[in-house]
Amino acid sequence: MKNYEEPVYLISVVAKVLEIHPQTLRQYEREGLVEPGRTEGRMRLYSQKDVDRIKMILRLTRDLGVNLAGVDVILQLKEQIEEHIREIDELKEELSKLNQSSTKRSLVKRRTNFDLIFYDDSKAN
Repeated sequence: MKNYEEPVYLISVVAKVLEIHPQTLRQYEREGLVEPGRTEGRMRLYSQKDVDRIKMILRLTRDLGVNLAGVDVILQLKEQIEEHIREIDELKEELSKLNQSSTKRSLVKRRTNFDLIFYDDSKAN
């Protein structure tokens, strides 16, 4: 099984499978919506992740009428949400570890421009 992010599909294959013109894929690349890999000969190679992203772009533009600038904003917001979800999951895991540990009293974790401080008040009395 191929890696989800491994570039393996030529532009002609992706265009045919998605029933779009190769020029549309080139435009998406120029707009920064997708970044296919390149061979040593500079041929574009798309991964399955790229293909799925292009499918999302097509749904947004064709089905919902979003222009490419709007698609860019939507995709950026989606990536930010996914990053925040990963951070929340990490913090939940750390909090769970703290709740299981009886020796640790507090944790200071550096995140961007602020500190998150967790105190275990149940052990203070």
